[in-house]
Amino acid sequence: MTEGNGNVVQLTAKDFKSDQEVRWCPGCGDYAILNVIQGVMPELGIPRERLVFVSGIGCAARFPYYMQTYGMHSIHGRAPAIATGLAVTRPDLSVWVVTGDGDALSIGGNHLIHALRRNVNLKILLFNNRIYGLTKGQYSPTSELGKVTKSTPMGSLDYPFNPLSVAIGAEASFVGRAIDTDKKGLAEVVEAAARHRGSAFVEILQNCNIYNDGAFDYVRDDKANRIYLEDGAPIRFGEDAAKGVVQDADGSARVVEVADVGEDALLVHAASHREPSLAFALSRVTFDTDGAVPFGVFRRVERPVYDDLLAEQLAAAKERSGEGDLETLLHSGDTWVVPGDG
Repeated sequence: MTEGNGNVVQLTAKDFKSDQEVRWCPGCGDYAILNVIQGVMPELGIPRERLVFVSGIGCAARFPYYMQTYGMHSIHGRAPAIATGLAVTRPDLSVWVVTGDGDALSIGGNHLIHALRRNVNLKILLFNNRIYGLTKGQYSPTSELGKVTKSTPMGSLDYPFNPLSVAIGAEASFVGRAIDTDKKGLAEVVEAAARHRGSAFVEILQNCNIYNDGAFDYVRDDKANRIYLEDGAPIRFGEDAAKGVVQDADGSARVVEVADVGEDALLVHAASHREPSLAFALSRVTFDTDGAVPFGVFRRVERPVYDDLLAEQLAAAKERSGEGDLETLLHSGDTWVVPGDG
């Protein structure tokens, strides 16, 4: 690739490591995620000066410091809004948002869903550890019902968000899930998100070994409980692929024994399905409901990108009013004169 100085270079993961000391708790899942992202970046062929990572507040928000790219550590929950402004004004950039379950789904909930529904050309990585780690272990919007923490000593009464369901409900054009310990699977989903034009949302299950250790052990330790989605293929998983997923008449998806229903009854994954209903049904398959968790790309569809639509409007406005002629622009269309008292 050609960098800003005109030199043709082949970048490696090392080129994306900044000179900052990585400061997360020893054993934190964020280390593995950082390593994977730094490994994916050279594969994209994007010069470092055209990559930007924007974060909010939380443990995950340290991410921009550790990437040898442009970046910004912004304010709590507002990273998608700030990244939107950057993406629409600099279409030459690849803009990434790194956020946590508290940052994105609590104070940042509205910013997240509006960025997704608008289909802004952003890549949003949500690190989900089901806890507020930076502020020392309070329950978060993804903590399970009954979660005992410092802020809920008798157990949380809040019903948790399902991040993928939120993203699909907001009609994100790309939705995926991975886990911090699966280097190959995480790299594949992140690279697919990077190559998607429009809003790309990736939930990454991440272990907080200090305040919520073992939250995802049912898929970290027991890989047989992982359902890997393959576009165009029947959904099967488990030992000898003995289990599968079917879709019932009401649209919901559930896990079955293949021997009980037969291969032909299995749901065939279609990430490019026009309607979000199929992806939404798969997002509702959880360990609590079915004893397994789907991973991979749930949804990948093409639809008009907000950045392009805005650029078209600006071009049309310039054509009507005269490019660069502020006086003409101000006096075009309906105008009003408000007299002063002088």
